[in-house]
Amino acid sequence: MSEALLRVEGLEKSFEGSKILRSLSFDVQPGEFVTLLGPSGCGKTTTLRIIAGLLEPDAGRVYLSGRDITDAPPEKRNVNTVFQNYALFPHMNVEKNISYGLRVRGMKRAEWRPKVAEMLRLVQLEGCEKRMPSQLSGGQCQRVAIARTLILRPELLLLDEPLGALDLKLRRQMQVELKDIQKRLGIAFVYITHDQEEALNMSDRIAVMRGGRFEQMGTPEQIYDHPATRFAAEFIGQTNLLECRVEAVNADGMVLSYAGQRIPARKAEFDAKSGDRVCLSLRTERLSFGPEPGDGCALEGVLTDRRYAGGSMRATIRLTDGHEILAMCTSAERARGEVGQRVYLKWDPAEAPVVCAEEAEP
Repeated sequence: MSEALLRVEGLEKSFEGSKILRSLSFDVQPGEFVTLLGPSGCGKTTTLRIIAGLLEPDAGRVYLSGRDITDAPPEKRNVNTVFQNYALFPHMNVEKNISYGLRVRGMKRAEWRPKVAEMLRLVQLEGCEKRMPSQLSGGQCQRVAIARTLILRPELLLLDEPLGALDLKLRRQMQVELKDIQKRLGIAFVYITHDQEEALNMSDRIAVMRGGRFEQMGTPEQIYDHPATRFAAEFIGQTNLLECRVEAVNADGMVLSYAGQRIPARKAEFDAKSGDRVCLSLRTERLSFGPEPGDGCALEGVLTDRRYAGGSMRATIRLTDGHEILAMCTSAERARGEVGQRVYLKWDPAEAPVVCAEEAEP
């Protein structure tokens, strides 16, 4: 792995006696797309503002390309930020908004105009250079805001929930476009969102945050398929948690006990031993059900509800102990049970991670 472009070491920050960041450390590699994902108040924006130089940490250091920038003012860092509210100048047209940073630096019109044209092509806004922000859609305004930051060729781009104000269809379209822009330019992005789907779709790595700390940092596949904590399992995607007891641990996996039934499970990512309380994480889309138990894992229950959801169906199954499980099944499985019918909930043990039953305080 190459030398980190951004290195954050031991960041601490408090506001009015309340701890916001707790010894936060992470790296970002050149050209990498890293997302900070977590609920409101977990410290995402505070982290971004410290990297941008808009806040001073109580402790810790920030390094960019090996240079300590912790005490450098924002204008002395080759770092730019894109905000959710676009922050465009309403009295300037698109061309002047995009060229603003270059003009402040003293660049002549003949020099910045071709650069603006290049940015307009990049964000697919050719022909819009004379339009005012009031004449643009939300998606177009966000493209202008992105172009205005990228024209300065920052080493690192920080994005604070930049798609949060857009409707769902446009947000999904912009996710694809933004990731494509990032790949083409090769600029490292640190992206903030509380939208798990957005994080999974766009990121090279995701840092799941809670209470000023990282619960887990890894690729989208690692976070989704191998959650390190109960919080990470619940926060990413839809999952059902079954509290079980560990009966046995062997080289190949584990045997769990739930409601008097023995369940084979894959080996936990933590040190679990016989007698421990753990939770089995059952992803809704990796469950099926039917009148027979079949192979793999199966628990008996009653189909209490099913709702059509286009290409899939939301099914609720009440297990014998009263625990309700949500399953997202394909349309082909709709005929496998009627409401009120006794069914078997089934899954592949390899697709059901085991996490700690008790969550540590943040």
